[in-house]
Amino acid sequence: MGVVGNFWELLKPYGRAEGFDFLRNKRVAVDLSYWIVQQETAVLKAHIRNPHIRLTFFRTINLFSKFGAFPVFVADGTASPLKSQARIARFFRASGIKLSSLPAAEEGISIERNKAFQKCEQECVELLELLGVPVLKAKGEAEALCAQLNQEGQVDACITADSDAFLFGAKCVIKNIQPNSKEPLEFYHMSDIESGLGLRRNHLIAISLLVGDDHNLIGVPGIGLETALRFVKSFSEDEILSRLQEIGRGDVQVLQRDVNLDCNYIPGSDESPWKTKVQHCSFCGHPGSKKAHHKFACQDCSSTANEGCIQKPSGFKCNCSSCDLDNKEKEQKRNENWQIKVCRMIASEQNFPNNEITEMYLNKHQQSADGDYHLTWSSPKTDMLVDYLAYYQHWEPSYTRQRMLPMLSTIFLRDVASNSKDQLLCGQYEFDSIQRVKTRFGHQLYVINWKKTTREMSNEICIPSENPDMEQELRIADDGSKDLLDEPEVLQIHIKDGCSFLSTEEDMELVQSAFPEKVSQFLRDKELKETKSSRKRSVKPENSESPRGVQLSITNFYRSSKVQATPGENESRSSKISADTSGERDKEPIRNYSKSARRKLLFG
Repeated sequence: MGVVGNFWELLKPYGRAEGFDFLRNKRVAVDLSYWIVQQETAVLKAHIRNPHIRLTFFRTINLFSKFGAFPVFVADGTASPLKSQARIARFFRASGIKLSSLPAAEEGISIERNKAFQKCEQECVELLELLGVPVLKAKGEAEALCAQLNQEGQVDACITADSDAFLFGAKCVIKNIQPNSKEPLEFYHMSDIESGLGLRRNHLIAISLLVGDDHNLIGVPGIGLETALRFVKSFSEDEILSRLQEIGRGDVQVLQRDVNLDCNYIPGSDESPWKTKVQHCSFCGHPGSKKAHHKFACQDCSSTANEGCIQKPSGFKCNCSSCDLDNKEKEQKRNENWQIKVCRMIASEQNFPNNEITEMYLNKHQQSADGDYHLTWSSPKTDMLVDYLAYYQHWEPSYTRQRMLPMLSTIFLRDVASNSKDQLLCGQYEFDSIQRVKTRFGHQLYVINWKKTTREMSNEICIPSENPDMEQELRIADDGSKDLLDEPEVLQIHIKDGCSFLSTEEDMELVQSAFPEKVSQFLRDKELKETKSSRKRSVKPENSESPRGVQLSITNFYRSSKVQATPGENESRSSKISADTSGERDKEPIRNYSKSARRKLLFG
């Protein structure tokens, strides 16, 4: 959730969209609870067995294969008492129960998430560990540890929809991923927010304290997002939090001392605080009396002395120095009154601001349970994964191995690029050739042919046999809801010359790093084919007729169908036509002829 209100809508103009290669070879911290909560609202939840396991499995494979990222997953730890109280308040509000009966948070007591959520999280952690992905346990909030990893440079971005990540110090947050689009990543840089909105981290913390967040849903009653944004921008980043503490203690006079008002007017040293009001003409509205303007026209209305003043239009406002000064002073007074009003609203709130929330956002304590990070990626435990998914999802071993292959092929290409001696994918497929270049949503990929070299059936990757439960899941996934669970594409398996081949789609740069000779050979063959085809198109035989069955252009069609006749034949044909016309004129209705023919028949 994060900051209360339409906080993401405030940041949306400063978000960016990036393509598939943005996360290539980068580390990303994933808020695991964010994925689990997403499956709670998924359309497929009522039709698919254990959707949280399925979603985590397929999305992790996509992060590896489609995006080429190195994901690090972070699980929630023990929530603070304030967060627990906010969860109860959110439940009371959704249930229609009055918040007045909400119990107060007790020191050191925290209410854990419900047992169903904890069970889902534990099962996902077991799955990720079998996939060889590092999983960290946060001390408190998962997004807090994600932001800390990003701030310390351990990861390049955070994947979460919780806007609290910015308050915890995140530099780059990926809010949404849509694999089936040209620009699948929606991300936000803190530098863009600073340059666009003029807000820094302490400003965002101050806004959350005023409007509410996951630890205090209410904030300050009567202050919305727009009011909070305008108020915090009146202070610098270094002083905003200290000023909130002073105002919270009831020191409203701090506004009159140090507030940087949203007004460009600063009185000069030679200006007197007591000014005489300048008389304005009631007819033209410019400085001077109406009697004086009746004798001599004012310079603001006309440059010619013989012309009189022009009557002022409706809604006229004078722009003289005296009026401009008066308008600036009025605007300054309105700003002062508005800010004093906001300060009084803040001072009326008890225990504001909560220092515990502020210190938590400022990372005063380590956000991980042990304070030490071991970010290592290992190969998936395929056999154990097969058993795990057969137990929880009732998937056949061949189906699990087939769906894992995009991740396994990516890991294999990475190992080969790092001078690994293993030259067989899954111990049974070798790199055969590059079939073609495929463009998917504007992203180019190599379609790779893998040739089967062994007949071991225990680890064979093939199309799964019929399974009622699994076939039901596949039908649901194809029914317009596939994007929700981000299922990878079905692999192509074919037989050629008695050999079994497997086709996968791989990143072009990764294939170039792993098999540069194969890529060079493919590019040479492709260039040779293009050269031969261009030569065939350039060389055309003379007097060659179009082959039978080939559609001609409309110009060639009429040219070929036109019969060349001699002059004598043309004369006899025209005389015959005229005779036939005169004979048939009375037989056929004249309306059957064209407009020009009717004109000739009627008027000769």
